[in-house]
Amino acid sequence: MQNIRLKRAYESPEPADGRRFLVDRLWPRGLTKERLALEGWLKEAAPSPELRKGYCHDPAKYDDFRRLYLAELREGFANGNADLATLVAAALEGEVTLVYAAKEEATSHARVLGEFLETTMKGGA
Repeated sequence: MQNIRLKRAYESPEPADGRRFLVDRLWPRGLTKERLALEGWLKEAAPSPELRKGYCHDPAKYDDFRRLYLAELREGFANGNADLATLVAAALEGEVTLVYAAKEEATSHARVLGEFLETTMKGGA
């Protein structure tokens, strides 16, 4: 992912992160706004509550989760989801870090969101 980085909320912010956006529906436990150093909290870029609860970060469910979340993202973007539009615009301008709380990046929604944003920036949404 070119202009898009992924970083756990519990990792320290760095200048190389560029613009940092929290992309979870829930605020990460034990962290303050100051500690996260965010440009924004984009809840509507996160999976729907139903999808999030159904997935529960179970690696065995990741492929289905990924497919369903990508469908949500495509629909949201097509319907003018402001949070997704904000992320695309920010990524077109420079470095963007998607901040998330999940323990495993490889099976996190942030990875799927990053892939979606890369595809969208290339005109393939």
